[in-house]
Amino acid sequence: MTELTARPTARQEWRQFGLVPVAAGLGYATSVIHIYGIGPYIGPVAEAMGWTRTEVTFGLTIATLVQAIGGVFIGLAVDRFGPRRFGVTGIVLLTLAFALLGTTGASLSQWYLLWGLIAMVSLPVQASVWTSAVASRFELSLGMALAVTLCGASIAAGLFPIIGTWAIKTFGWRLAFAVHGGLWFVIAAPVIFLFFRGAHDRGRRKEPAPAKRDLPGVSLGEGLRSSVYHRLFVASLLFTFTIIAIVVHFVSILGDRGAAPMTAAAIASFVGWFSLAGRLGTGVLLDRFPASLVGAAVFMLPVMGCLLLLGSGTSLAALALASGLIGLTLGAEIDVVVYLITRHFGLRNFGGLYGGVLAALSIGTAVGPLVAALIHDRTGSYEMFLYLAIGTMAASSLAIGSLPRGRLKFAPA
Repeated sequence: MTELTARPTARQEWRQFGLVPVAAGLGYATSVIHIYGIGPYIGPVAEAMGWTRTEVTFGLTIATLVQAIGGVFIGLAVDRFGPRRFGVTGIVLLTLAFALLGTTGASLSQWYLLWGLIAMVSLPVQASVWTSAVASRFELSLGMALAVTLCGASIAAGLFPIIGTWAIKTFGWRLAFAVHGGLWFVIAAPVIFLFFRGAHDRGRRKEPAPAKRDLPGVSLGEGLRSSVYHRLFVASLLFTFTIIAIVVHFVSILGDRGAAPMTAAAIASFVGWFSLAGRLGTGVLLDRFPASLVGAAVFMLPVMGCLLLLGSGTSLAALALASGLIGLTLGAEIDVVVYLITRHFGLRNFGGLYGGVLAALSIGTAVGPLVAALIHDRTGSYEMFLYLAIGTMAASSLAIGSLPRGRLKFAPA
């Protein structure tokens, strides 16, 4: 009997493994420190070093493109070795690498080399590491467990702009990188070290890991050839191209509209706090309604947010509402994708299949912020990008909404 079938109720799952999603959530927050944490630094670094925002942002592009290439391989490795060793090692290296960004010299090549280091050390902490551990522990309450895990990104989006803005104001942008990375490591690391462990990791009592062959699901090749998988890939690519670019540049978007730095950071933090509600609410909805319909609905929310940004002028209330709408979707996208992968393709090759979708997420993350920066440098505003975002989010919603309502049929291996 596998460990999943030994847990007959959702309450027993939470009683036995409830701290796993909490630890995984903190790990997931750490894994995006360079994405959600870089926003407040873009302007100060560009001004101090005499670089354009495009040149500063290209460092993030380097890191996320490497993630796109390495995502499948990390997913396959997690399937084979378990997620704990990757996650624990990765959080140490990534927070250190983020701190080192403040040591850059006057040359852009040094800035990009430091981002190359971030690219390498961020590979062991990709989302597939944290979600695979949770997916291996939960079945009846999988939607909510994934929602708790992915709230880590919500916490990151809510806290990192404020931490970064405060640290820059207090210590200057160079030292702020070290303060930012070190402070978060002290918060997150103890919980991860103590409680992050999937069903395929050996625990302190050396319990045997369940055999991979006992897990139900399709083969890697079957999954990759599926039209359902192709639509998930496209929807993920378009979504992250849009939403991550908006989040990365949100402080700058608000600053261009006249908001003071701390005011802009506070409004931008609404993205994170609303995404907490979005993630938890999506977790409840996924356990009760067809995931494709839930995803299609929430993927349309940023369209309204972009319309508010385009028409709000300097109204702080409208800007805050736009931040909330964007946050609600940011709190749902990966939850929906991960849930759909587990329900349509099973767990046998979850790491490899999610690694492929993670490549799409990483490509979108790499290209979107860069395109937004290019548009700003060429036109002097983000307006054209916001119009582009409306179209890409509508297309992403359509791709998710076209998926089958039920799960695909697969047998245990």
